[in-house]
Amino acid sequence: MATGIDRRTRRPPAPARPAAKPSGLAVALDFALISHGRAVLLLVVLCFVSFVPGMFQIPPVDRDEARFAQATKQMIESGDYVDIRFQDESRYKKPIGIYWAQAATVNVARALGIRDAITNIGIYRIPSFIGALGAVLATYWAALAFVSRRAAVLAAVMLAVSILLGVEARLAKTDASLLLMCVAAMGALGRAYMSGQGLFREERNPWLLPAVFWTAMAGGVLFKGPLIFMFAGLAVAALVIVDRSASWLRRLKPGIGFLWLILLVLPWFVAIVWRSGWSFFSESLGRDMFAKVGSGQESHGMPPGFYFVLFWVTFFPGAILAGLAAPAIWRSRKEAGAKFLLAWVLPAWIVFEMVATKLPHYVLPLYPAIAIMIAGVLDHHALSQRLWLVRGTVWWFLITAVLVTGAIAALFVIGQQLGLPAWPFAAGALIFAFSAWWLYGIDGAERSLLRASAAAVLIAITVFGVTIPQLRALFPSRQLARDINRYQCKAEVATAGYYEPSLVFLAGTSTRQVDGAGAADFLLGGPCRFAVVERSQERGFVHRAETIGLRYTLSQRFDGYNLGGGRRVSLSVFRSK
Repeated sequence: MATGIDRRTRRPPAPARPAAKPSGLAVALDFALISHGRAVLLLVVLCFVSFVPGMFQIPPVDRDEARFAQATKQMIESGDYVDIRFQDESRYKKPIGIYWAQAATVNVARALGIRDAITNIGIYRIPSFIGALGAVLATYWAALAFVSRRAAVLAAVMLAVSILLGVEARLAKTDASLLLMCVAAMGALGRAYMSGQGLFREERNPWLLPAVFWTAMAGGVLFKGPLIFMFAGLAVAALVIVDRSASWLRRLKPGIGFLWLILLVLPWFVAIVWRSGWSFFSESLGRDMFAKVGSGQESHGMPPGFYFVLFWVTFFPGAILAGLAAPAIWRSRKEAGAKFLLAWVLPAWIVFEMVATKLPHYVLPLYPAIAIMIAGVLDHHALSQRLWLVRGTVWWFLITAVLVTGAIAALFVIGQQLGLPAWPFAAGALIFAFSAWWLYGIDGAERSLLRASAAAVLIAITVFGVTIPQLRALFPSRQLARDINRYQCKAEVATAGYYEPSLVFLAGTSTRQVDGAGAADFLLGGPCRFAVVERSQERGFVHRAETIGLRYTLSQRFDGYNLGGGRRVSLSVFRSK
């Protein structure tokens, strides 16, 4: 049965529906379909609109993002681009790729004369933005091996507006960059497989696919270690078992390709072993990767099925069509295109469900394949017409209503403000989401998806561009750093009871961790010294200050929330006289 996931299948006629006047969104899609260049232009513009709001306005989000940024900052300060450190401790959980990418963007910004570039978290997020943008474009490129250009654009749109990618594009971490490498590698792998089945015209240059595949694999290793081998390896193993043939892999020239991968990744690994011995591998593989398999690290243990439940929110709005597309995808499972895409998704998904430690972004590299399958079914009008599944499209409106209402409520409760700038975007998101659901049976799934995608973009602007930057109470470190920096001296900082990586990043690498009494001793050491003291440590600070005769002033009191610790905090900033 034709579902659009095999390029040999013919497109069946669309079911009859009342003629509808083309909307602006449909016109934009039709404009993009004129050429590959226009399709890429549309996707680039969509990514900028989806990812940029809030990228430079939201302060460092504790704790992983701040640790990555601080380690990069120390590289720039020290000039050592081999070792990875957070203050005086080694940080060997991830390889060097993300740190080099962040350091490059910061150094370029400094060369362009951008003030305080080294403490501007938005600049550290640029590699993640580029990774997310590249992943969307790579999804379009990969999809062309399986579906029509129209469906390829729709798949890329679904990924671009998805909630999970929107979050990762705004975080200075590895996951958006890893996604780009995974999609590029799996896209090359998919093209090699489809060429081997005689369903896709081979590249004119026989070295193009091997170059893309092995370079992307090397990039994945440098960004997040051997994890990328799991995605590609499980897919290859599943296909070889089902087809009982691996001859198509010769198109990737594995011998020379693997040597190229080694050539790209080996220099830094040799350098870090020379610098630290084998401690990098024992920490990154033993304490970080393998330890997550058997136990839930950092309170992130979840039972199997966690990712399946979370998918319906994290891949919103495209996930709403997943249930409607599932029957057609299952019927086409023996077609080459569907077979490859299912091999991309299912084995890795099962592994992640079985691993004890679960974080939402772990399954992100599987979302492009799901988007391609949904888009192929959608393009061929093969979505299920079962009433109970169609009624599920109401979640376009319900999820939108929950998100924008929650954003407005947060402005009231936490931000203690009306948040009027967010209201037009929230209202627009509700209108688009409501029309996507209400007009589904009239205008069809494609137009409803486009409306839901517009709602998702407006949700991103509402939440990331307007709401979160205004919730100052959620970011104590920003408020503390601003208070300290207004004195315009070379400040030295110690903190008692509140020790977050974001404060180290914003206040300075030399920030010390002490107790209340230690904070008083620290202030006695000289001028332009500041002590951040949490309420539980304040009594010890005052007692010690009286004992040693310390003269100090209260610079600021701040009540807020510690996102990393998940609790309210009351902080005081004391300055030595």
